[in-house]
Amino acid sequence: MAQPPASSAAIGGRLRAARQARGLTLQQVADATSLNKGFISRLERDEVSPSVASLVAICEVLGIRVGELFEPPATSLVRAGEGRPINFGGSKVNELLLTPGTQSNLQVIHSTVEPGGTGGDELYTLDCEVEFVYVTRGRLRITLSDSSVLLDAGDAFTFPGREPHTWANAGAGDEPCQVIWVLAPAP
Repeated sequence: MAQPPASSAAIGGRLRAARQARGLTLQQVADATSLNKGFISRLERDEVSPSVASLVAICEVLGIRVGELFEPPATSLVRAGEGRPINFGGSKVNELLLTPGTQSNLQVIHSTVEPGGTGGDELYTLDCEVEFVYVTRGRLRITLSDSSVLLDAGDAFTFPGREPHTWANAGAGDEPCQVIWVLAPAP
């Protein structure tokens, strides 16, 4: 095969990532497509240009659409302080959603919890598998059904999202608490 022109799309990295995500070796892809292992290796390094038939065959084995190789990555930029305001029901808390609403794999929230701020007296659950909390400033107490943990700035805590819990600013005086919450998958 000839060297691809300099303007051709670099699809090798995406092919390699798709192959590795499925736990396939180069040889397994070669066997399934009747293509040469060396050709597939060079394709993953963007050293050759495949025929349409070869690309379709490889994509079928990898379980991806050919078009996915050429689509720009889905990205989202949220500048400091510009997240979408949301309200999970706490008091004295300002919550900003940092991930797009279309993101279903995870949800990231930045919360500023004012003194006296709390998730409420009643324990609650969220419809997610995992909840992760990272305190960037101040102190936060997480209360679970049978225990509680006090988190200082720099501390992180992970627990099941379906575990009944609540939280409160545990700082002294008038210090707000800033927290990053990660929920997966997004509730």
